[in-house]
Amino acid sequence: MLVSPAGYLRGGKAGLMAEIDFPPLLACQNISLDLGGREILRNIELEIRPGEVLGIIGPNGAGKTSLIEILSGRYSPKTGTVKYKGKDITGLQLYERSRIGIGRTYQTPVVPEDLTVGQTFKAARQAYKPYLTRFDAEYASNLVNFVTDESVPTSVLETFNRRKLLLATLLLRGPELLLMDEPAAGLINSEVEEIDEILRTLSKEMNIAVLIVEHRIELLDTIADSVIVMDAGEIIARGKLHDIIDSPAVRAAYFEVAH
Repeated sequence: MLVSPAGYLRGGKAGLMAEIDFPPLLACQNISLDLGGREILRNIELEIRPGEVLGIIGPNGAGKTSLIEILSGRYSPKTGTVKYKGKDITGLQLYERSRIGIGRTYQTPVVPEDLTVGQTFKAARQAYKPYLTRFDAEYASNLVNFVTDESVPTSVLETFNRRKLLLATLLLRGPELLLMDEPAAGLINSEVEEIDEILRTLSKEMNIAVLIVEHRIELLDTIADSVIVMDAGEIIARGKLHDIIDSPAVRAAYFEVAH
């Protein structure tokens, strides 16, 4: 199943069709969110296309993770719509969105600590039909350079291998969009470089869209096609990272607050 779904056959076409202006894979309009009586997001709009890497940066409390929670279906917005492949999915739950091709990772790579690596893959393969094979799991592991014996308890995995394991289980189902919340958190420089290579493969060779919240500017500088800057629940800038990073509004909101 994994070797031949549309999500992985697209990769061969990506280079040939790079110049085509595809319609948005995911788009949201007028997204607002209140939590505990406080406004968290206000009038957020964005689009991401197949194979695109869209970075989101901003100071702590800007609303970045809350936006991912809405796009993934864990939170419901106060106002606005989320569309996937042109269809309104605002009312779909997280598990429903995962089944139509939207994968999501978290800041903390929490793994099922009572299981081994092999058992974790088995649970992912049999989570819902069509059930997948061990060969699919091996292929997904290879995509993220995850080389660990199946008998190893997930509880002993270090941060980077936990991230790889969770990403591999997502890739089993051939997602067309990945929502990634700080995938480089807790990693050393060599591991960040490897994450860079993995994301390049997924986006540019396999045409998977990646929306990535990340504080490490050096990672976004190498892989992001465009960047959105958020502050206090709003988008204050968008464009190429090198075009907007030195703007007064971005420096005031992001760098000066961060330091």
